[in-house]
Amino acid sequence: MNTINDTNFQFPKQKKVYKGKVREVYTIDDRLLVMIASDRLSAFDVILPRQIPFKGQILNQIATKMLHDTADIVPNWLLATPDENVAIGHLCEPFKVEMVIRGYMSGHAAREYKAGKRVLCGVVMPEGLQENDPFPTPIITPSTKADNGDHDEDITREAILANGIVSEEDYLVLEDYTRKLFQRGTEIAASRGLILVDTKYEFGKTKEGKIVLIDEIHTPDSSRYFYADGYAERQANKSSQKQLSKEFVRQWLIENGFQGQEGQAIPEMSDAKITEISNRYIELYEQITGEAFVKASTENVLDRIEQNVTAFLKSH
Repeated sequence: MNTINDTNFQFPKQKKVYKGKVREVYTIDDRLLVMIASDRLSAFDVILPRQIPFKGQILNQIATKMLHDTADIVPNWLLATPDENVAIGHLCEPFKVEMVIRGYMSGHAAREYKAGKRVLCGVVMPEGLQENDPFPTPIITPSTKADNGDHDEDITREAILANGIVSEEDYLVLEDYTRKLFQRGTEIAASRGLILVDTKYEFGKTKEGKIVLIDEIHTPDSSRYFYADGYAERQANKSSQKQLSKEFVRQWLIENGFQGQEGQAIPEMSDAKITEISNRYIELYEQITGEAFVKASTENVLDRIEQNVTAFLKSH
């Protein structure tokens, strides 16, 4: 099956290309961005050697739906999705922080907590929590936005302001938008029988100076979801939660001796493991959107993308 690993397009009026861990972003005429969701899979800030069928389509279509479903509370960058794997929107200057918000003590927060830490990004985590317990109120734990695939790093609100990474005026807007988006995401998830555990948001400024939401939101790559049904019982029994997120990939890697640290080898991913991961992504798509996933044709997939994007750009 054809998957999207790498693209090398030359679109009309193309100025430059940025290749992230999963997305490839083409700048057009210093006014538009063409964001292509590849099928690459990253974990612990490392791109894994094999791609996951339909992953890019799933991420792009979930993000598109969630951007539409939150546009009434937070403005965003999106203009159109001319292809299943493509989003096109306004060119923005991104803030160099990711706004991570956590409703539950899971994932990175749980690993830090288990190591004895009670302060994360300057925010105090209460004593007496067990993994996957809810925080009294959601906490914002920002990270620096790494360039060139380096590790993102935890940072405090105070350090962001003290180092001038974001002005206080703008940061207050980012915090407000982050809490509003997380509340809406929580409501959407609950309507689908899910719990939005934690997520991250990225923001940028348009040429007119307007702060907007950019990139993806509420996808399995940027968010963690639990099934609501049975959550309380599993917590009471101190069982692991049934979840839909990329965490199952991280756990599999950890069990096989890989956490992205120097000298560790990435475990081999069998065809069966690739199919399992793809099916888990499809499951999340259908669960979070309430819609059946329709697989796009993967025949000549790069030609399809190039034709659809070029046709859009010529009409705009």
